[in-house]
Amino acid sequence: MGQTPDEMLSAVSASLAVRTGRSLDEWVALVQAHDIDPIDQNAVRCWLRSEHGVAQNSQWAIADAAARAAGWVPPSVAEYVDSQYSGAKAALRPIYDALAAAVADLGADVTVEGRGSYTPFVRGRQFAAVAAPAHDRVDLGLRFTDPPSSGRLQPGNGPGQATHKVSLRSVDDVDDEVFHLLRTAYEQNP
Repeated sequence: MGQTPDEMLSAVSASLAVRTGRSLDEWVALVQAHDIDPIDQNAVRCWLRSEHGVAQNSQWAIADAAARAAGWVPPSVAEYVDSQYSGAKAALRPIYDALAAAVADLGADVTVEGRGSYTPFVRGRQFAAVAAPAHDRVDLGLRFTDPPSSGRLQPGNGPGQATHKVSLRSVDDVDDEVFHLLRTAYEQNP
């Protein structure tokens, strides 16, 4: 099984002193000493990149630690999903729910992770991701090593680590073909 996001952050954090010359605690203190809102992780990452040349994975680890030190609590998966399907996109929630139910039926080894703009489904690695990029459409991103034949698959530009995507506009679009594509992606990413 691959690492969880928290395990990945922990691994990056543990090696920060070797890679950057500062420990995680020293970076957090530096962020706190500057006129940056530590809760604004994007601003912290930009500052780390522009002022200190910190690499991307290290930026994420430092920004996360600085925000947590300032009292930020990461949202739960449910909170992430709720925020993705609110407002103008609320009518798309049944599509997400149908996809999530189909993914849950694939196996007990599937985990769901939270992200700000999409929801990844992971086995050994991410095999599917669901996003609502527009108020009238949900994209199902699928990761294939050998894509099956399907007129509905569009190459690239899917959410997450997708190699292909399928655009869905109603819950009726979550049909047997989509179930087959999900199962195939699941099986190709042990």
